[in-house]
Amino acid sequence: MQTPLESFIDHKADTGMQCGNYSIDIPKLQEGEQYRFHFDATACVGCRCCEVACNEQNNNPADTKWRRVGEMEGGEFPAFTQLFNSMSCNHCIDPECLRGCPTESYIKISETGIVVHDDDTCIGCQYCTWNCPYGVPTYHTERKIVTKCHMCHERLDVGQTPACVQACPSGAIMIETVNVKEWLDKDMAKEANMPFLPDATITNSTTRYTLPENLPKDMKEMDEHLLKPAHPEIPLVFMTVLTQISLGGFLALFLGDFMSIFGFEGTNWVMALLVMLPAALGLPLSALHLGRPFLAMTAMKNIKTSWLSREALALGVFTLLMNIVAVLYFMDAPQGIRLFVELVTLATGVYGIHAQSMIYRIKARPSWNRETTNFKFFGVAYIGVFMLSFVAILFGMLDVAVPLLALGMLGALAQIFFTYEDLRTLKSESENEYQLKRTARLYNENFKNIKLFRSVSIFLGGVLLPLLTIVFVSSSSFGVATAVLSIALVLMFASEISDRFLFYTTVVPLGMAGGFFVGKQR
Repeated sequence: MQTPLESFIDHKADTGMQCGNYSIDIPKLQEGEQYRFHFDATACVGCRCCEVACNEQNNNPADTKWRRVGEMEGGEFPAFTQLFNSMSCNHCIDPECLRGCPTESYIKISETGIVVHDDDTCIGCQYCTWNCPYGVPTYHTERKIVTKCHMCHERLDVGQTPACVQACPSGAIMIETVNVKEWLDKDMAKEANMPFLPDATITNSTTRYTLPENLPKDMKEMDEHLLKPAHPEIPLVFMTVLTQISLGGFLALFLGDFMSIFGFEGTNWVMALLVMLPAALGLPLSALHLGRPFLAMTAMKNIKTSWLSREALALGVFTLLMNIVAVLYFMDAPQGIRLFVELVTLATGVYGIHAQSMIYRIKARPSWNRETTNFKFFGVAYIGVFMLSFVAILFGMLDVAVPLLALGMLGALAQIFFTYEDLRTLKSESENEYQLKRTARLYNENFKNIKLFRSVSIFLGGVLLPLLTIVFVSSSSFGVATAVLSIALVLMFASEISDRFLFYTTVVPLGMAGGFFVGKQR
């Protein structure tokens, strides 16, 4: 009895079709056209020759795969269907990797439509690996940069097909031309979508699929039982939390300085210096996330379309302006000038944290792409308010300390609400969203204890202990008040760090189904 591969090769031979195309036999590109892949799922036998050929052609290690094969199945014997998907870059018409890259390391070649990656300018931030709904860009652990399929364009230039096309024994992978306008105008769902693959219209993918007729309705991914946490991104955990704390502290500083116009005690240079320190510490930590940290400054290159570039520039300017404000306090500059600079600084910081939250509002990662992400990122600012109230108590500035404690408690209550709302919407939306359902499982199965710690610590540190601090301040027990607030600050910080850790580790991205051997991102 023949194997499926042997019978398909015989079928190809009987019909005069080639097994593996070595020369490209398509017309030259006309105006408005580009190259694309065509994958015939009725022909693929899952041998993974395409994966091997791609890695050999591009000298990639085993865990860096530019082309990957996924597996699905459905039905009951004897009406059983096994389906494979061989996917590399879809060379999208509107590639998210290109739009989001802070260093403009992606180029869509105008003559061919092929999306290529400029390795020399890549800093290894991996933002493109988050943005791509297909999980195509892959982090190269040895080179410390992201790499991806370029359709072997150097082979196309000399009339040869890509390595994956040449290696496929069943001719399941082909190169075609497509008229971009016609492709966008037609119903792409019929030809551009594959079971369990993200909607092609997210990036206007160009890959065309040929699927078997009458697929079973109970198709499932072969790796659906596998669930593991995402990379914790520890440098980003601390960087984001610290910069958000600085924003809250600076807001309190500005309010204190403004209220001094009406006779309240004003803020001072020690406070100004203190609120700058978290951001000054956090921003350099972000470079540890990069594969090539010495090129970190180039992350500001793509201000036009990349939220990461906007964040880097805005928070860099925010930190610089906070230094200037501290100097103005130290030099006892006129209050009017100081307030103006503080207002500009505050606006810059607000935009910086907004840009920071928008980095994560991406369709490829559903648990991040929710309004609660924005709210919770700004919500961390309450710690900065408490931090300034701590200094106010040390300086005996009680008419500043107590209002700041009250303001910090309001911020903590808001953050508690945002956290509750985040988990509530996750639970309700996960009923219909596969990735969110898996995120909910990670919360409840893998990180149940951290989730519980988050809930308890934010209430103790952000509400109960500050309330006790106000009681002790009112009774002139300043030593006890500072001790209690110190413990509260530690609890608050640990609470927000744990929540941000959960934010990164519980995300489940969109991607290809059944990718048992998909390479690691890091």
